[in-house]
Amino acid sequence: MIIYPAIDLFDKKAVRLYKGDYAQMTVYSENPVEIAYDFAAQGATHLHLVDLEGARSGETPNLSVVKHIVSETHLFTEVGGGVRSMAVIDAYVNAGLSRVILGTAAVTDEAFLREAVREFGNKIAVGADFKDGYAAIKGWTEKSALTVDAFVAKMQDIGVKTMICTDISRDGAMQGTNRDLYRHLSETYDIDFIASGGVSTVDDVKALAKMRLHGAIIGKAYYTKAINLKEAIEVTK
Repeated sequence: MIIYPAIDLFDKKAVRLYKGDYAQMTVYSENPVEIAYDFAAQGATHLHLVDLEGARSGETPNLSVVKHIVSETHLFTEVGGGVRSMAVIDAYVNAGLSRVILGTAAVTDEAFLREAVREFGNKIAVGADFKDGYAAIKGWTEKSALTVDAFVAKMQDIGVKTMICTDISRDGAMQGTNRDLYRHLSETYDIDFIASGGVSTVDDVKALAKMRLHGAIIGKAYYTKAINLKEAIEVTK
């Protein structure tokens, strides 16, 4: 299992939200590139970026920071947040991103998702953010009409190979990850799942690794030092 330490970007800073609430934002660093350097120093090979401003606006306000991180660290880097057009995907791919994550657009614009998968293949992933058993959209501010299973089955049918799955109720809450959800997904679908939200202890990491998930994202637990990143990477080997 691959560990994806995370950097959430807002106003070119590294921040974290509590349960997806923009009103409950903590700024952890004015220099996200330094955090990426630390990830690499602790053994990380992959990196998960989210443009929280882009998630609301559909634009790429933090593209300059993303480019800097990619060019300086050379980590396998995926990015999401407001990816709703082929132009945005092109901008990220041309900037050297390894994978681009579609969130709201994967729910609301099936034609765009199909075009993106057809054009970019494995460089496209879908960020599946779940709230009360349904897929959430627009920076987690709205629930869609699609249940977890309906949404994931649809993604598999379209040809999506990688999904980042977040239980919003667990994200940033340091209450542990939703193991039942990830176990169900990994046993039911032929997709590379990356667990996100609530990965707050090394035991969480071990449990997810046993499920043979493709990856797990570590966010707030790194910043609060609840998880030693180097140790988390070691236990997945």
